[in-house]
Amino acid sequence: MPAADTSTLASLFAATRASGGTSAGAPGDLTERERFRMRLRRRPMLVDGAMGTLLYSRGVPQRACLDELVLTRPELISTIHREYIEAGADAIETNTFGANRFRLGDYGLERLAGRLNRRGAQLAREARETSGKEVLIAGSIGPLGPSGRIPLPHPGIVRAAFREQIEGLLEGGVDLFMFETFDRLETLMLAFEEARRACDLPALAQMTFGDDLALYDGITPEAAAAALTTAGVDAVGVNCGAGPLVCLEALVRTGPPTGTVARSIVPNAGLPRRVDGQFVYSAGPEYFAEMVPHMIAAGVTIVGGCCGTTPEHTKAMRAAIDAMPDQRGVKTAGAPKPGHGDDGPAAPTDATPGSGATAGSGSDAEDPAAAAAPRTPRVEISGANGATAPATPPSGLARKLAAGEFLVGVEIDPPRSIRIERTIEAAGLLKDAGADFVNISDSATGRVRMGAMAVAFGIRAQLDLECLVHLTTRDRNLMALESELLGAHALGVRNILALTGDPPRVADRPATTAVWDVDAIGLIGIIGRLNNGQDGAGMSIGQAAGFTIACALDSTAPDQDKEWSRLERKLAAGAHVIMTQPLYSQGQVEAMLDRARRTFGQGGFPVPVLLGVLPLHSARHADFLHNEVPGITIPDEQRAAMHAAGERGGEAGLEMAMNLLAASEGHVKGTYIMPSFGRYELAAELVRRVRARRTAAGMN
Repeated sequence: MPAADTSTLASLFAATRASGGTSAGAPGDLTERERFRMRLRRRPMLVDGAMGTLLYSRGVPQRACLDELVLTRPELISTIHREYIEAGADAIETNTFGANRFRLGDYGLERLAGRLNRRGAQLAREARETSGKEVLIAGSIGPLGPSGRIPLPHPGIVRAAFREQIEGLLEGGVDLFMFETFDRLETLMLAFEEARRACDLPALAQMTFGDDLALYDGITPEAAAAALTTAGVDAVGVNCGAGPLVCLEALVRTGPPTGTVARSIVPNAGLPRRVDGQFVYSAGPEYFAEMVPHMIAAGVTIVGGCCGTTPEHTKAMRAAIDAMPDQRGVKTAGAPKPGHGDDGPAAPTDATPGSGATAGSGSDAEDPAAAAAPRTPRVEISGANGATAPATPPSGLARKLAAGEFLVGVEIDPPRSIRIERTIEAAGLLKDAGADFVNISDSATGRVRMGAMAVAFGIRAQLDLECLVHLTTRDRNLMALESELLGAHALGVRNILALTGDPPRVADRPATTAVWDVDAIGLIGIIGRLNNGQDGAGMSIGQAAGFTIACALDSTAPDQDKEWSRLERKLAAGAHVIMTQPLYSQGQVEAMLDRARRTFGQGGFPVPVLLGVLPLHSARHADFLHNEVPGITIPDEQRAAMHAAGERGGEAGLEMAMNLLAASEGHVKGTYIMPSFGRYELAAELVRRVRARRTAAGMN
């Protein structure tokens, strides 16, 4: 690693002195941050463009872990770094945007966080040395994960994750930190504070705003900039987003730069469209070059490109910057004046530490670039922030649980045809037997069936029977999930089992792909926000929803630590009820209860539990479930009993289920029965026996 007095920043400082720039004594008397500010006073700094866009265009699969490529494809990463340097970038970002333990955990790579960040910085430095050009190495740090996918962990956990990443980048030799694409101010503040604790390198704080010019948490550009300036960042900026114009409008609302806090803008190349299986962005290099003067006029001294930009964009922006007059001493754009924007004054916020700004956007006459940007009226958030909308009553399922009733439900598979009559007949049979609800699967095992919501609507309309609908994230993107939930609530379906979903049966439909924008935990978070009166973008839905949220637990999973950790996260995200995978022995139930006490305390599960029961009807059935169906484990004793039962296997299976429920009723709040292969008569018989036994015992 080069000595401190020959670092890139020191070299740039020396160049500043040689060109007549301001001097404050020997280079060693200045901090890295002061050198960085002097560098920005000389001329705007051009940051490179997208990394992921180029990686995908060069054959890297869409769902690959891009951060891992610094170890598995280092030559590819180095090549892209060199291309951006040759295009004229003054700073290149490390390929570490998602190299934190949370994002890496999706690929089982969380233990490599420090190593990946260190290697990412080293590759960028090596590319710089190979080029022989003076460029800065910016350590790229993104959020811990998409805001709609994971609930915000405890601040201590957040700090530890960012500290791990920061230390790796420091070991690799970065010159500054680029915090980017943050849509939660709280998380960004924690990340910056950890960087400041670790070192005194320059730190840029870049946020991404929605079309309504607010962060995911509802905070305005004015309030966010005020908080970050108070915290002591070296630059406040906007990146990603819908393109240069919208980003520029958000940036203008952050206010003008100061002597110590610069402004940066690193937008996407517009909005993408899908062409031949690839995402193609609309804004080309020429357009980015045309936008450079507008960005500089708004007070920006750090420019670059995000998703969809390439070395060609960087080259065009380099030419545009070089064609501009010397920027030293040029006045920056004036501060936006309160009350002069199209939308009037921005709403103040009391959720931002150190925030006091309530200024609206600047007038269009003062900022032609911002005037050209599309305007989206802000919508006041209701529900969670003091709305007075009438409360939605709890679902029938929630009311029965609150009353202490022992619930009995049965799972129904939707038909694989356009006929629903037999499915509704089966639901009627179960209702007559005494079932409190039916839970409707969502193309279970990845095979196409009628939509679960449509089946639920039919049953509700004809039988007035409570329905609990399985909703998987496999087949729907975030927008479709929210849309389906809004429609379900409006039509009376308000009990949801949030699931990630089985992979599609590729052999049946080779062209079928899964979506999985979020997993079950993220889906629970989405439903929880609807229950608070907000959609995923923080916009009001007019009234708080009243969903009862169920989650799944496989207490016999091979990786128990992972399964119970996920359960904790599901409950933290807002799940109200736990539904277990089928269990077959009291030993399995006792092991589950013991783990619950060790996980949640002596009281055990903090929410009601519905015990999964799948009655066996033959020895062959037992062997099939145990050996071929994921998530089902049948102990040797129970399988031996089914083999011994012979032709009376169906009755033996019912007795086994009854005995298990009788032994477990003091520990669970109900059961749901899963009939195999559409054997609803067998399930109805079990429902009748459970009801008769509880009635005879004087229980509800």
